[in-house]
Amino acid sequence: MAQQALKRGAVAASAAPGPRAAKAPPGGGGRRHRYGERPGIAYLFLSPWVLGALLLTLGPMLYSLYLSFTEYDLFTSPRWIGLENYRRLFTDDDRFLTSVWVTLKYVLIATPLKLGAALGVALLLNRTSRAQGFYRAAFYAPSLLGASVAVALVWRVIFDNGGPVDKAASAFGLHAGGWTTDPQYALLAIVLLTVWQFGAPMVIFLAGLKQIPRSLYDAAAVDGAGWWRSFRSITVPMLSPVILFNLVLETIHSFQAFTSAFVVSGGRGGPSDSTLFYTLYLYQSGFVEYRMGYASAMAWLLLIAIAVVTAVLFRTSRAWVFYSGGEER
Repeated sequence: MAQQALKRGAVAASAAPGPRAAKAPPGGGGRRHRYGERPGIAYLFLSPWVLGALLLTLGPMLYSLYLSFTEYDLFTSPRWIGLENYRRLFTDDDRFLTSVWVTLKYVLIATPLKLGAALGVALLLNRTSRAQGFYRAAFYAPSLLGASVAVALVWRVIFDNGGPVDKAASAFGLHAGGWTTDPQYALLAIVLLTVWQFGAPMVIFLAGLKQIPRSLYDAAAVDGAGWWRSFRSITVPMLSPVILFNLVLETIHSFQAFTSAFVVSGGRGGPSDSTLFYTLYLYQSGFVEYRMGYASAMAWLLLIAIAVVTAVLFRTSRAWVFYSGGEER
């Protein structure tokens, strides 16, 4: 009897329902379904950008790097010559060194003048005025035109021999002739065109000025600080991150300047190579003289130069850029 009771107990225990098992999520319980993720759809929407970056940016860049080590004229197959293009640039090409010098002068003159004009106008527009919106649009309008060919053509006519500037100077007894035909003034005409298009950095400066607390100026006024002291001790430090941002962007744009120099000089960089910008000489080497390998080497040197200058600007910014947290970086 005891053995039969034990058997019946074992059978009952095996038939009794155990703890309820966790309900499996529908579709197999994979991570994608548990959190509602759809990686396939994300990759689908990213694919146009990824393909564009690979086919239109990264691919041509890598191919141009290869061409920089070859001799290539667009009509025959590239011929590998190693570092010969780079050696020629620094040892056998005086026009290359001239283009580097002209570009450096342009960057060092045009960039500070453009940023100075943008900051000055931004300070004026930061004051409350009924026609504030009109003035902002008026000063920003030249930047909308950008480095267009039409504007450069008009600029060339204005500063050409017998143009409005020449006639105005002649009225005061200054017979200097056209700026675009004088090696001493041709680069200055292009610099003025660049400075005239200060609208974009002006808007950025204006946005930065709006973020400076008014209480700082009120406290400075109570302490007897004048306009210049407030500008030097409050405006510039608080605006220094915006200054760095505009400085980096405008420096890069200055190194890449092409349209204005091409149109004003008629595509030759004259007179006497006084407007032979680096990008203009690169264009002449690749698409006029059909030395595409040579031009590719120039392009990569320009990329390296811009990267170095940008790194230097960020490195030195630790000494003069002030952040709202109270630390300098």
